[in-house]
Amino acid sequence: MTKISLSEQQSLLKTAHALADAARRVVLPFFRSPGLVSDNKLSEGFDPVTAADRAAEQEMRAILARDRPDDGILGEEFGTTPGSSGLTWVLDPIDGTRGFISGTPTWGVLIAVSDGSGPLYGIIDQPYIGERFEGGFGVARHSGPHGGGTLATRGTAALAESVLFTTFPEVGTSQDRAAFERVAAGVRLTRYGLDCYAYALLAAGQVDLVIEAGLNPYDIHAPIAVIQAAGGIVTDWDGGPAHFGGRVVAAANSALHARALERLHG
Repeated sequence: MTKISLSEQQSLLKTAHALADAARRVVLPFFRSPGLVSDNKLSEGFDPVTAADRAAEQEMRAILARDRPDDGILGEEFGTTPGSSGLTWVLDPIDGTRGFISGTPTWGVLIAVSDGSGPLYGIIDQPYIGERFEGGFGVARHSGPHGGGTLATRGTAALAESVLFTTFPEVGTSQDRAAFERVAAGVRLTRYGLDCYAYALLAAGQVDLVIEAGLNPYDIHAPIAVIQAAGGIVTDWDGGPAHFGGRVVAAANSALHARALERLHG
């Protein structure tokens, strides 16, 4: 892990919040706009992208080019820009574009700063609600229109008492779906469709598990940082690092994480 001085950490936090503020300004005029148009990235299936996605990432990239020119960038819409500092900004300008074009306030802006070992700090920002969740560099906090405070995951240890989220009921391949259903069969409540907001709720102590498959690195870097700072754990389905994407399980604590892994593997 890259050693970062306290002053450099403060600089990174300042930049991260500037990126989130800029993305809010750019994205909100598009949300619930009657003229909003989405394009489909896929020849088969549906993976939408809008002018809001592209404009927000461009604005964040412009800030980084000005304030952090030596850092690398990995963004959903415009790919990889190499850097020389050992740090990379991982950007998802709108995580949950399907929700965005449907008018639901469960999408978010994801911003993380990472090194070769994974995410060091992250922000999950929901511009329409005005909520921001951040974690890393000794910070674990949230803010919003009804106040804020420290983030802390729940202590739920029993699978039967837990609340589970995933974005898509299909959950990847048929084998992935079967594994997910083994976990879902043992929990108190399963809910769907919140994209990155589910990870924010886990960090805030509202839910206990998020299990997904088919993720990209820009989908998960910021949630990893926020959840770990709040006391939770995020790995792949084999218990290894999750920052490469793929199949991910996020849990409020290590005991619940172990029980979820047992169910995933039958």
